[in-house]
Amino acid sequence: MKILLPVDGSDTSARAVQFVLKQALNSKEAPELHLLNVQHSLPGTIKGVANQAKQYHHDEGVKALANARKLLDDAQIKYTYHIGVGEVGEVVAHFVSDLKWDQVVMGTRGMSSVANMVLGSAATQILHLVQVPVLLVK
Repeated sequence: MKILLPVDGSDTSARAVQFVLKQALNSKEAPELHLLNVQHSLPGTIKGVANQAKQYHHDEGVKALANARKLLDDAQIKYTYHIGVGEVGEVVAHFVSDLKWDQVVMGTRGMSSVANMVLGSAATQILHLVQVPVLLVK
């Protein structure tokens, strides 16, 4: 099973990783795990700073993935990590469609239903944009 874990560095994304970790340790066959952090693109384009922006996104993505990577490394679970740039829902949907994932497992931020209606959420976007099962972990 190929599982995509969008990770933003929050406690809820860590709980999603812990959930998948427990499932993997209890499974006969280890899943193919991929961590994904999505960085918001920087507004505007300034000639000559593309490399600095790319480095910034990479560095911030690595920071956001650090806890999830440590959990999986400590358990000796193999994984691959990716850092994307753009709108979270769109980047996750792109990864899911291009790489043929079986499932997305992600944490929720625990926003109220009113906040979700006004602001939307990454989880809501992903639920609407992907065609594979999405497991939300609180």
